[in-house]
Amino acid sequence: MKLLLDTHTFLWLVEGSPNLSAPAQIALADPANQLYLSSASIWEIVIKTSNKRLVLTDPVDIYVHKWTTDYQLGPLPIYAAHALRLANLPDHHRDPFDRILIAQAFVEGMTLVSADAKFAPYAVPILW
Repeated sequence: MKLLLDTHTFLWLVEGSPNLSAPAQIALADPANQLYLSSASIWEIVIKTSNKRLVLTDPVDIYVHKWTTDYQLGPLPIYAAHALRLANLPDHHRDPFDRILIAQAFVEGMTLVSADAKFAPYAVPILW
């Protein structure tokens, strides 16, 4: 299964947070699953660290490289097809990072790993 990690899922995975659900922990640890981190999540992390809403243990570039390598997370760039898919998404909420993750999951046939209840109105597969 191809799993797209929401930003908080990535951060909680790295932290070993108890906030990760048991099904999410099992799926993320299963070597049969392919794990991905979107460029949108990296962008969100950069913004949050630059405005001091998020503090990391290392500079953001080192942190992201280290943990994407350690957890073997594939990169997911934002392609034109992802941006164009936004035109067909219902306007349930306006968070641009969440919306592009939803569009990417649709286009790439991925399951989104997220605790965010705002994703429920979308028809995207969610694991939590």
